[in-house]
Amino acid sequence: MGIETILLWLFVGLVAGWLASAVAGGGYGVVGDIVIGIVGSFIGGFIFRAVARGPVVGGLAGAIFVAFVGAVVLLLLLRGIHRVTNHR
Repeated sequence: MGIETILLWLFVGLVAGWLASAVAGGGYGVVGDIVIGIVGSFIGGFIFRAVARGPVVGGLAGAIFVAFVGAVVLLLLLRGIHRVTNHR
């Protein structure tokens, strides 16, 4: 794995995490957005593999879209967990 691949993961994670934070709320900062985006890419990949039979969109745009969907799901899950733990 080269430095280009790592930088690409960080870029996709940052963009997807930032977009997801803008849509679903959250605001975890730059590092938090990157982490949310990268973890979201795994969640989004799992969701799209389970639902779709092929890639939705290829290339960088497709990677960002899948990571964005996963990041939104992750942020909604984190918000739900936060609500449950604050009501105890």
